[in-house]
Amino acid sequence: MKVIVADQAGVCFGVKRALDLVNAEAEHGGEIATLGPLIHNPQVVHDLECKGVRVVKRVSEVARGTIVMPSHGVARDVTKSAEAAGLRVVDAACPFVEKVHRRVERLAKDGYVVVVVGDAGHSEVKAIKSAAGDDAVVVSSPEDVESVDWSGKKAGIVSQTTQTPWRFGEIVGMIAARAMEVVAYNTICYATHDRQSAARALAPKVEAMFVVGGRNSANTNRLAEICSEEGVPTYHIETAAEVQPGWVVGMQVVGLTAGASTPEWIIEEVKMQLERM
Repeated sequence: MKVIVADQAGVCFGVKRALDLVNAEAEHGGEIATLGPLIHNPQVVHDLECKGVRVVKRVSEVARGTIVMPSHGVARDVTKSAEAAGLRVVDAACPFVEKVHRRVERLAKDGYVVVVVGDAGHSEVKAIKSAAGDDAVVVSSPEDVESVDWSGKKAGIVSQTTQTPWRFGEIVGMIAARAMEVVAYNTICYATHDRQSAARALAPKVEAMFVVGGRNSANTNRLAEICSEEGVPTYHIETAAEVQPGWVVGMQVVGLTAGASTPEWIIEEVKMQLERM
């Protein structure tokens, strides 16, 4: 069976940067912890734990040493509390996420109600909302737009970096039809956009699509949604061990893509597993 890997798949710049920072810290030794998972890939997080990098939920769980802020960013007061506790802070936040933080701070200062288009429970969105202030609004769906009274409001809109352009555009259009004034910035990460475009282009050419990445990864879930929308059987998996032979019976060619937190070695293992079937 032939396996075609999407032109753009796997680890992005921001994730690679975060991994490089933490691996360099681990080589130096000492106590190291990440505030929540460094990236949204359980296999990579497990690999880091084997190197002595533990995951904590709160700054208060770290008594000494180094604490690493994850790639999807954290609220400003979290970093301040870590510094106040005398910890060495390593900021592994993706530069593109940091850019969104600066953007919403400026919008709030200029008197706009900041609107974040994204998944309300996602850690990246929580951090962006924190940077935007208490009046910020998170919109996840058209229904969320309809539940807000936009009359007389100046809305400054940004996107979670892993959103799809069509969803962002749809929500911006709905708010623009209701608010007094709208300023919108497309803050979708180019790496996310490239992976989405490559997956959408590949899906119609194959008999099934395999999307590899953490189930807690927003951008990987988006890739799975996109492939499903193209009408091809789509399987979101984390490792090669999850692949079931029954999924590909009688198939000649399948496609493979991966989220921005999925390392090359996992992609290669899945590819080899599929080729053996």
